[in-house]
Amino acid sequence: MDIVMTVAGSDSGGGAGIQADLKTFQELGVFGTTAITALTAQNTWGVEGIVSVEQDFVKQQMLTVLADFPVRALKTGMLFSAEIIEGVAQVLADKDMLLVIDPVMIAKGGAPLLQRSAIEALKKHLLPIATVITPNIPEAAELSGIEITSAEDAKKAAHILLQTGVNCVVMKGGHLEGDQAVDAVYFADGTSFMMESQRIRTKQTHGTGCTFSAAITAFLGKGFELKEAIIEAKKYVQLAISHPLNIGNGHGPTNHFAYKHYKNQVEVMVVEA
Repeated sequence: MDIVMTVAGSDSGGGAGIQADLKTFQELGVFGTTAITALTAQNTWGVEGIVSVEQDFVKQQMLTVLADFPVRALKTGMLFSAEIIEGVAQVLADKDMLLVIDPVMIAKGGAPLLQRSAIEALKKHLLPIATVITPNIPEAAELSGIEITSAEDAKKAAHILLQTGVNCVVMKGGHLEGDQAVDAVYFADGTSFMMESQRIRTKQTHGTGCTFSAAITAFLGKGFELKEAIIEAKKYVQLAISHPLNIGNGHGPTNHFAYKHYKNQVEVMVVEA
């Protein structure tokens, strides 16, 4: 059995965070384990409250799981504070594990999910040991320190992030303009490629970042090469957005079940740079 782990916050609405990760893991046939960093009271309208978990208990959750299960790949989502980031990095320092970082900063409804003091901690402690990071445009701008309004800006930001030591940067293009959504993938060895898909104009996008990074984690856990895992994860999240559940009255969740039902209908064009 392929075993993976998510270190992230809980979403009481079920569309993002730990809940989205576990649904994605289940759908993709891997066994998911967890360490919860924060509890949120939220729905599709937004986040009403956040309670952070103490650093020591986040570490205890991780260490307890890792002592028993051969976890092959691990993802981080909402880490909330510098203390939690430092604790996660301490646990992973001596572990030979594939690490996917979704730098969760702001909820769909606008609530901040990462304290400002934690941004430097993320860059200092986790990016140097990461296999891949999956920022959207606002997150990449915050982490790189440059304004991003074009694909060229996104490329510059990606190269700034690569200098932190991360092996691969997936610059998600959902916030840029155009009929095509273009995700650009840059590797530390200088290679890159693009993934192009039809832009879907919808409010049913809650949890897309969590779902995408969880899918990468699942495919890595199953033994996929990194490039293959990223491409297949893009197909998974594209289908999850394309076939909405239409539940909730705000930013509705994606459809984690869609991949199994519509796997052969997805179109993602891969363009080598």
